[in-house]
Amino acid sequence: KTELSSFHTCILHQPRNQYAAKIKATPSHESDRIKSIIMIRFFLLQNRQGKTRLSKWYVPPPTNTSNNNPSSSSNGSQIPYQNASYTTTNQTEAEKVRIESEVHRLVTSRDKKYTNFIEYNNYKLIYRRYAGLFFTIAVDVADNELSYLESIHLFVELLDSYFANVCELDIVFNFNKVYSILDEYMLAGEIEETSKREILDRVKFLEKLE
Repeated sequence: KTELSSFHTCILHQPRNQYAAKIKATPSHESDRIKSIIMIRFFLLQNRQGKTRLSKWYVPPPTNTSNNNPSSSSNGSQIPYQNASYTTTNQTEAEKVRIESEVHRLVTSRDKKYTNFIEYNNYKLIYRRYAGLFFTIAVDVADNELSYLESIHLFVELLDSYFANVCELDIVFNFNKVYSILDEYMLAGEIEETSKREILDRVKFLEKLE
């Protein structure tokens, strides 16, 4: 196996506690305010060939619908609610695939002499490469880039500790465990826990309940 943690082993030693804020549940009519609070838009793990091994979206991408009303068809007739919901879901998923493809193109083609920060649309991409895998976080433009570089590295350390010298095949065949680790690490677009021991202990505890 190729040990991911052998790459970029220097960790940025900054306090993590200040980034461990939690987002409280908010009524649905305040969804616009949620988008302004949430810091992490999405988290991606992709290989050099463009395969997305992990995709976690905390803010759904914007989609263009006809007259901003998904319940109306192009000829003005009403679309049943279930069909309208299905159409909106398909548009959202298609937009996610498009964005993930663009993100992969940006990070894999970027020259090493440049920084690991890329402004993309209305947010910022922070990425790190470990062996043949690219870990990318999309955050608000004003967020601290260095703290998210450290966050990516901590996630890699979590994977490396859990799988013992993790490789891409571990992620492919145990993707449910990878998502479980990520969910214990990040919640609703914020860093939930920064202690590696606490996160791994929680994951192992949940496994015993299965």
